[in-house]
Amino acid sequence: MSSPTMNSGAAMTANAMTTISPRDAAARIARMRRRQLRSRTGWALCGIAFGLLGLAMSWILLMVMVRGISALTPTVFLEVTQGTGGGLLNAIEGTLLIGVGSMLLAVPFGIAAGLYAAQFSHTLFARVIRFMADVLVGVPSIVLGYFGYVTMVEWLGWNFSLAAACITVAILCLPYICRTTELALSQVPAAMQEAAYALGAGEGRVAWKISLPVAMPGILTGVLLAFAISVGETAPLIYTAGWSSYLWSGQIVRSPVGYLTYAIWAFINEPFAAANALAYAAAFLVTFIVLAISIGARLVLLKRQGAR
Repeated sequence: MSSPTMNSGAAMTANAMTTISPRDAAARIARMRRRQLRSRTGWALCGIAFGLLGLAMSWILLMVMVRGISALTPTVFLEVTQGTGGGLLNAIEGTLLIGVGSMLLAVPFGIAAGLYAAQFSHTLFARVIRFMADVLVGVPSIVLGYFGYVTMVEWLGWNFSLAAACITVAILCLPYICRTTELALSQVPAAMQEAAYALGAGEGRVAWKISLPVAMPGILTGVLLAFAISVGETAPLIYTAGWSSYLWSGQIVRSPVGYLTYAIWAFINEPFAAANALAYAAAFLVTFIVLAISIGARLVLLKRQGAR
């Protein structure tokens, strides 16, 4: 049996519907159709833009794959660069050294900064960390390269060296790791942390045992993004690493190193087929290194999640 309140509400709704004139109803239908048209137009434009972007990216990757694979020979992996010919052994070694070295410097500081910004998000220092990270993201890489050149290559007297390149690239990668770490940690359910606090865990134990393991996929995404940046950068390395056609001498200062992106930048415009082949081989290797690390990290994550 319905209540008087429900009956009166239904009656008021029916009266409101009956009081709408045909003109107002037609206007509402016209507005709804215009909104649907704008929505469909917007989605269509987004789809077209995505398709054009995907087409351009697919074309670039296809060209790099086809020409790069055809340029891969045993000489590329076994010999160092000799003028505009030879191999890329020195560049492969230098790329791995710069990438790993910069990550060893950037990952601890980036994760620590992101962890502090997430755990103490309302403090002044956390806001300063976010501001500095946003500023560093917007700084052109060539500016950081010139900073490394002025401070480390010239002022400290390190000359072109592995240390100058690693520190400069680490500064470049630091904000990406920091911000993705903070974002990943902010997605950790608050109930999990509160439960750990209720059991007597301190800030450090909650961070290391609860927050970081749960947020690890997002943090690893930031680290992979930073590693991809370190492998694909050219401008800051020209000012800090220089170039060397020899293998690394073992010295971290006063000893330039080779890297793959320099081979792409320097050899692609050379009027020699051998130099162009080295450029395409280097482009393929850069793409392959980034893809292999991304897939490997994803497999590790899937295996870890399956073990849980």
